[in-house]
Amino acid sequence: MIATRRLLLVHAHPDDESITTGATMARYVAEGAHVTLLTCTLGEEGEILVPELAQLAADQADQLGGYRIAELRAAMAELGVGDIRFLGGAGRYRDSGMVGTPANERPRAFWNADLDEAVAHAVAVVRDVRPQVVVTYDPDGGYGHPDHIQAHRVAMRAVDAAADPGYRPELGAPWDVAKVYWCRLPRTAVRESDDALAAAGERVPFLPSAAIEHAPFVVDDDEVTTEVDAEGLTGRKSAALRAHATQVTVREGFFALSNDLGQLVRGTEFFQLVRGERGGDPGDRERDLFAGLP
Repeated sequence: MIATRRLLLVHAHPDDESITTGATMARYVAEGAHVTLLTCTLGEEGEILVPELAQLAADQADQLGGYRIAELRAAMAELGVGDIRFLGGAGRYRDSGMVGTPANERPRAFWNADLDEAVAHAVAVVRDVRPQVVVTYDPDGGYGHPDHIQAHRVAMRAVDAAADPGYRPELGAPWDVAKVYWCRLPRTAVRESDDALAAAGERVPFLPSAAIEHAPFVVDDDEVTTEVDAEGLTGRKSAALRAHATQVTVREGFFALSNDLGQLVRGTEFFQLVRGERGGDPGDRERDLFAGLP
């Protein structure tokens, strides 16, 4: 049976998709939707949590990007996602690092990409996949990482350009995306995560994440329009996170990045609808990214 529901997620680096949308991806695959992941860089500048792989780092062999392709494919196998794409092809755009670092000055850094060119690559994917729903980051990229900001810019402009019949007809027939969402994390979810971490005590060797409650990517609850419940698939999300072993540590239902701040592996994920008509009951959060669509 051909899936009629099609979801496209635009992420900056391998592991971003599993952290913020892993359960959502697993749910829609399980429900028969066609799920496409578009990743913009290979994450070459990531810190490496596996000591025996430290030589892959950007300042040594500079082979982390290739290794992370394998991690990404393993993670997507855990979620059941078979349609994995890289913007412009694998390695076209390099992880930009943070502003002010040498990595951010590299000509191939995604932050320095020709935006028109990058958008054209994304339009080709949108017109090929023809998704009703696109998921990406907010204008600040969640926490200000240049690649997340650029991924937001590319995704949003590509949605507009893909619907324009006069834009690059050689990239395929126009396609009008019905709904666009930004990934969100409500403040109450962070507090719940910290309460659970405190209850776990010394069994889970992570630091409390209370420091991130006021981080840019954490928002007031009223900014969340949509929550996707995939609690029954939390195990798949955990497995996907474990596949990103150079970047993520998973312990007893919690995960942490190199900052060692523990967060719950959540089966419920949160979004803000920014384009399209809201579905579901008025005044309540949507429970389905495709709510209100035919």
